[in-house]
Amino acid sequence: MKNIAVVGAGTMGNGIAHIFAQSGFKVVLTDIAEPMLEKALANIEQNLTRQVAKGVLEEEGKLQALANLTTTTSLEKATAQAHIVIEAASENFDIKAQIFKQLDQICPPETILATNTSSISITKIAAVTQRPDKVIGMHFFNPVPVMKLVEVINGYATSAETTQTVLELSAKVGKIATSVNDYPGFVANRVLMPMINEAIYALYEGVGGVEEIDTVMKLGMAHPMGPLQLADFVGLDICLNILRVLHEGLGNPKYAPCPLLVNMVEAGHKGIKTGMGFYDYSLGGKNLVVAARFKKA
Repeated sequence: MKNIAVVGAGTMGNGIAHIFAQSGFKVVLTDIAEPMLEKALANIEQNLTRQVAKGVLEEEGKLQALANLTTTTSLEKATAQAHIVIEAASENFDIKAQIFKQLDQICPPETILATNTSSISITKIAAVTQRPDKVIGMHFFNPVPVMKLVEVINGYATSAETTQTVLELSAKVGKIATSVNDYPGFVANRVLMPMINEAIYALYEGVGGVEEIDTVMKLGMAHPMGPLQLADFVGLDICLNILRVLHEGLGNPKYAPCPLLVNMVEAGHKGIKTGMGFYDYSLGGKNLVVAARFKKA
């Protein structure tokens, strides 16, 4: 497993490319737009430089990681010799299905096809290919170079050999992999998203303010980040999409997204990436500022 292809040069894709290149693998990062690839390379170099400044990586290691990484807008060129392809495109089944159909046609039969999905069914994605035994989920967590966990998700037809290969591969890039099965939300989001949703309901119903809710969870439950701040970090649109997957897939009303979350996403307030969520990020700085809408009178 020496050659890695990563499809999608966004936040997760460039993070995944970063850790594999740093660990000595030959990595090809691909996206449909050259500017996305240029931005991803700049981001990877910036993060490697930060690691050097912190003393966790030598300058030589940084240069070698960058030498291990190439980019292309051609999906076929990126994946033709890949031992494993890790897809990190938008969290949308139709987009992922189209990519996997293409990958199935152009990749060698022995190539493992992995998806970084946080909620979409691995079994459903695998069904569009002729190699469902070689389709698996690799759910990395943001920021990828820092977070240790990889949630390895087995589809209905994923082979034991594929799972073992991916578990071993995860260890080689310094991750701790946990093998789980393919049900809505897997484990991480099956547990996390209802907690975030309940925190939003607590705000919506006036049980507590933004800071109060986050403080209770940080100091009382030893969480490093409160659930509302975490929701902003994940992206409120992503939280909403995952809750809808849980609600639809499990048919239980307890997973129904809070109306406040729905309204915020429809208003374009999606958290850090838009500058506004439960907190206001437009002012910059390290101090969290509660969004004006949620400030106490």
